Amino acid sequence: MIRAIALDDEPLALEIIDEYCQHTEGVVLEKYFTRTRETVQYLAQNKVDLLFLDINMPAISGIDFYTNLPDKIMVIFTTAYSEYAVDGFNLNAVDYLLKPFTLERFQQAIKKAQVLHSAQQVQETTEFIYVRLNYALTPIKIADITYIEALDNYIKINLENQKPILLRMSMKTILEQLPVKRFVRTHKSFIVAIDRIENVRNKVVTIQSQSIPIGKNFDNDFFKTLIPPQ
Repeated sequence: MIRAIALDDEPLALEIIDEYCQHTEGVVLEKYFTRTRETVQYLAQNKVDLLFLDINMPAISGIDFYTNLPDKIMVIFTTAYSEYAVDGFNLNAVDYLLKPFTLERFQQAIKKAQVLHSAQQVQETTEFIYVRLNYALTPIKIADITYIEALDNYIKINLENQKPILLRMSMKTILEQLPVKRFVRTHKSFIVAIDRIENVRNKVVTIQSQSIPIGKNFDNDFFKTLIPPQ
């Protein structure tokens, strides 16, 4: 079941999304909002899979709101203005619903979200990631990864009792392949395996006697991951 919320400055638009969700299997609209601050507060304390998000809002555009979210979730943009479509898809939105949209069109968007949601759940249980090494796809056991470090245009994957692996890849790309519940980014140059953390002190993580910094742009998300809101 996909857990969803919606943000739109027009109450009628929210009522339509609520009604459509009630007529669509596999999704439940848990809450909807007309204010961005309330939405941020809810996201900080609750697990959400999907966000229905209006783009043209008075305080902040939906594009900017989504871009500034600390934790990215699936998003379906809703708007009356077709010129925003490219921006929406550039952010890897699940879909873009042009108001007024029908129940059938809404359900098509939900099907896309369900496919993506299923793929994400499979990712959480996978045992290996595959990387291109020496012109061949090579499996790396996820449980062996201790931490990953960025080195210019390369990344170094540190493994338990094995030599590190050096790959020409971005941190963003490797992070997308890792299970989000098992890894967290502490710094623009570091990703760590949560179960490998030995201690955290003075915004420094220790893994296998290595000191890994917690950057100021990552500390909120890092500590939220280790100590989820009650």
